[in-house]
Amino acid sequence: MSDASSDETIRAAAQASKAWPYEEARRLLKRWPEGKPDGSAIVFETGYGPSGLPHIGTFTEVLRTTMVRRAYEELSGGRPTRLVAFSDDMDGLRKVPDNVPNPQLLEANLGKPLSRIPNPFDTEDESFAAHNNALLRRFLDQYGFEYEFVSAAERYNSGAFDEALRGVLRSYQAILDIMLPTLREERRLTYSPVLPISPTSGRVLQVPVRVVDAEAGTIAFTDEDGTEVEQSALGGLSKLQWKVDWAMRWVALGVDYEMYGKDLTDSGVQSGRIAAVLGGRKPEGMIYEMFLDEKGEKISKSKGNGLSIEDWLKYGSDDSLAFYLYREPKRAKNLHLGLVPRAVDEYHQFRDAYAGQEIDKRLGNPVHHIHGGAVPTGALPLNFALLLNLVSLPGVQDKTVAWRFVQRYAPDTSPEQNPELDALIGLAVNYARDFVVPTLKRRAPTEDEAAALRDLDAELANAGEADAEALQNIVFEVGKAHYGKERLRDWFGVLYETLLGSAQGPRMGSFIALYGIDNTRRLIAEALAS
Repeated sequence: MSDASSDETIRAAAQASKAWPYEEARRLLKRWPEGKPDGSAIVFETGYGPSGLPHIGTFTEVLRTTMVRRAYEELSGGRPTRLVAFSDDMDGLRKVPDNVPNPQLLEANLGKPLSRIPNPFDTEDESFAAHNNALLRRFLDQYGFEYEFVSAAERYNSGAFDEALRGVLRSYQAILDIMLPTLREERRLTYSPVLPISPTSGRVLQVPVRVVDAEAGTIAFTDEDGTEVEQSALGGLSKLQWKVDWAMRWVALGVDYEMYGKDLTDSGVQSGRIAAVLGGRKPEGMIYEMFLDEKGEKISKSKGNGLSIEDWLKYGSDDSLAFYLYREPKRAKNLHLGLVPRAVDEYHQFRDAYAGQEIDKRLGNPVHHIHGGAVPTGALPLNFALLLNLVSLPGVQDKTVAWRFVQRYAPDTSPEQNPELDALIGLAVNYARDFVVPTLKRRAPTEDEAAALRDLDAELANAGEADAEALQNIVFEVGKAHYGKERLRDWFGVLYETLLGSAQGPRMGSFIALYGIDNTRRLIAEALAS
């Protein structure tokens, strides 16, 4: 099949696919059936508020939006696209986050734009926002995203938003007519679409504003000290109220697609109406459910109860993170480190299945969207769960030692030839050390259990060079002899609890083949001696 006909086949299958990135992309095709009239790129946007450290929820928006962007490019035959990662770093700091150093420095600068607050971290970044922006960009770059980083502070300060600000001033009353009915009575008294920056304190002010001259960009207001001030709203001397700012940004940047969390549903409606007043159009976008921590509470940057990007990558691959974030975006999900092992193994299961699937199944496979269709090949010789069981054992809690066991199990592997496996072993060592080993407690077998273990030991003594499948059969036969077919689950529970110290465990034949028959017999001897 030629490349052209292959592309057409994929496009036809994608048109019918129920995978959510394609469903989102089809909405963009409906918005611009022939592409934009001037041939310019379809603009995707993600937003970030750098009042707290970036966490996985922040990264998720960029990942998922990228998946929609790729799906649109597939469906449209390669029409141009852009992804803007926008940082609202002109926002005033409302409260000091719980998870940052030098809180007194931030306390002294409350109310000031995030980009004008000193950096409390021990880095060379010039401001609090610059530090947090750098963290976000570093990970986006590490993951290989194609994006354009846009700073609100740079756009406001340079005058790039000045014409859009004039548009807000021209439509001041129309915007008030949209917003005031949505506010509490006391809030209406001080609400203004434009937030001036005090010429004396440098803080972003929540005060009523009078438009003096929309074309000149001049406004009047009462400063914190009671002084009546008349100054420009342009060139970084003001910023817009959040919902107005969002709408202005959509219009000024020509945004066609932006997804956002369920908590912003009403904001999206109001910002969409404001965008129409400003002569623009609300972007297409998916409303996704929020992530919850392991206690079921909403993840918050200021609380610091979410995961940092670095947290997950200490224990799981970036592909496993992408896999977890891809699935069921419209359903609330817990997000904590206990999910890492399963996500790692499920990612590889889906990846291993990809090459043998029909085209419609491929396009619905998460790995197609994680890798933009360029899915890596090559299966690993063992999974993460099995590695965790190995490196949780005394004397194996080291990457170099673990490799000796792995190479005996899979002789053709090496750290140099198998860097993905090498990285996975290192991650397993980290996870086992921090989360598995502290929970392990091997119990002594009962008299009946000890009899079964002695029989297993005798069978293993005569197993010779048996492979994983043959060893699994040995374990099964001993179990059936002592527990019957009906209670084999109990037999495996005995093995996990007495040999490994855990309530759950691996496929025992694979574990014995990996750990070694002699080493496994030593585990049995220790259990019997206890």
